[in-house]
Amino acid sequence: MKRYAARFAELAAAGRGAFIPFTVLGFPDAVRCEAHLDLLAAHADALELGIPFSDPVADGPTIQRAATAALQAGATPARCLALVARLRERHPALPIGLLVYANLVVSRGLQRFYADVAAAGADSVLVADVPSEEGTPFAAAARAAGVAPVFIASPNAAAAAHDRIAALGAGYTYVLTRAGVTGVERDAGTPATALLAALGARQAPPPVLGFGISRPEQVRAGIEAGAAGVISGSAVVERLHGLAAGKAAAGELSGWLGRMRDAAGVSALQPPE
Repeated sequence: MKRYAARFAELAAAGRGAFIPFTVLGFPDAVRCEAHLDLLAAHADALELGIPFSDPVADGPTIQRAATAALQAGATPARCLALVARLRERHPALPIGLLVYANLVVSRGLQRFYADVAAAGADSVLVADVPSEEGTPFAAAARAAGVAPVFIASPNAAAAAHDRIAALGAGYTYVLTRAGVTGVERDAGTPATALLAALGARQAPPPVLGFGISRPEQVRAGIEAGAAGVISGSAVVERLHGLAAGKAAAGELSGWLGRMRDAAGVSALQPPE
């Protein structure tokens, strides 16, 4: 958990927000995924990584296709955590978060799952289909293992949900820019200013915006609205599909990642004098 606190403090002192790319572990296969992870890490303030699951209900078609390809290439939770462990060895200070679904956690047993995550070197886990109302046992098991439990704050959530997220969460808070599933097919909504303010008033973990963020101007708008960072998932994975198919070059992806990260530097936050 300390890596998140250190990274957000470092960024705030510089007057900028975090750019956090997402991809699916094991996509398109273990060997190429390892190279892709290093490419993303070179342009990231943190990483969010999905363990592929057969029924990813929160994900749109782009990420679903990547999860299916990873599973067909032999990805398993154990092999994904091995990828994380090797990534941690190469990037000791980088915050690494995992996005998973409850079946993967419960089938392994909560204590064992979070212990394995901690051993691999991941800093946080977001269980996408577990709302805060059902999050207490997951948060307790995560904290016992030294892993930050991350929760989703949605635009239409009641105040009681904000209270629970502030009490249970750690690392960061995943703030939805809109309802629905992930995907570049639908743009991010307007910056969730009221939701960001509500979470800030409760001293919830730093808010990070996600869903539909694919352009530098969206990154800039989110940071200027008061978010501590932004996550770009489907737009990253879409470009990795192109890279895997030989339809795009790594240099093109690097350039786009650089522009996205640069946009997080246009911040309403002011560095100390």
